[in-house]
Amino acid sequence: MVWVPLRTTRTDRRAPLRAPTTRCTTMSLEWLMDWSWSLDGLRDFIATGIQSFRDCDATALAAVACLLVLFVWYCYHVGREQPRAYATVNALMQSAEANGVQNGYVYCHSPECVRCTHHDGLNQKLYHNLQEYAKRYSWSGMGRIHKGIREQGRYLNSRLSIQKPEVFFLPDLPTMPYFSRDAQKHDVELLERNFQTILCEFETLYKAFSNCSLPQGWKMNSTPSGEWFTFYLVNQGMCVPRNCRRCPRTYRLLGSLRTCIGNNVFGNACISVLSPGTVIAEHYGPTNIRIRCHLGLKTPSNCELVVGGEPQCWAEGRCLLFDDSFLHTAFHEGPPEEGPRVVFMVDLWHPNVAAAERQALDFIFAPGR
Repeated sequence: MVWVPLRTTRTDRRAPLRAPTTRCTTMSLEWLMDWSWSLDGLRDFIATGIQSFRDCDATALAAVACLLVLFVWYCYHVGREQPRAYATVNALMQSAEANGVQNGYVYCHSPECVRCTHHDGLNQKLYHNLQEYAKRYSWSGMGRIHKGIREQGRYLNSRLSIQKPEVFFLPDLPTMPYFSRDAQKHDVELLERNFQTILCEFETLYKAFSNCSLPQGWKMNSTPSGEWFTFYLVNQGMCVPRNCRRCPRTYRLLGSLRTCIGNNVFGNACISVLSPGTVIAEHYGPTNIRIRCHLGLKTPSNCELVVGGEPQCWAEGRCLLFDDSFLHTAFHEGPPEEGPRVVFMVDLWHPNVAAAERQALDFIFAPGR
């Protein structure tokens, strides 16, 4: 049944023309009479609808009511949802630059940066992050992390000078300057199989170098002598979209590594270049929860890495694993005609950090937390 407002065809509507006021008054009266009749029709329609519902089966009415409630619930939730933005590569790049990624690497502007600032409230902040993680997930397997945060000051201040991480020390991990290739065998073999791929993308990047400017995406690091350049794909757990777009195959390779640290501030992946005559000052890494992997891309003579007082040489197409929380340095004393020393560097989890601990550390040391 469809309700249609009733209209009348009255002969008095064709009355002779009157003055404007009289004509308006007549039209208003006619509209009110039509509306009155329309209300009568609406009342009849509602009464008929109610009677039809009374005549229906109770089960059918319940089904209709359920469908109506579900429809209202769906409309409510759809109305509350914000539209989802589908990020493009350009959008990711703009977002990263807004967060301080310029010229391909992160400029730290925050006094709260866990890697760049040491302050008295760091332990309290880490403990708060651990409590928040445990509330969301579990305290199970958090013994070493809890112990490490609780006694962090003692660990960092009482460590021997040969190994002294600057930010976070996880207790009870095996300690050694270098690791065997079997420590992370899968990732080591995967990197070595893709040696030529990474080398080709580096050579394409390196063609942009000139004597007068630093190419976009490269960072020049401070050294006592010589020049040390880095090209970051991941810096402090943050992807550098512009650089990753220039090394797409190398970046995809990172996603295939099982133990790559990519979700907290201790994770990095970059190409590292030492010019002839360069010496890197001795320094400590920020933590012992990772091992640093160097895949040799170009290894001239008289280039060495010294970790904990033990020297090692790089080899092209081979990985070298070491714990950078030990005091370490590197130098390139080869002749200029042999060119730079180049390695692909990526941070991997220490093999004795359990899966539950990795998840918690990713949460506690998430970028920007």
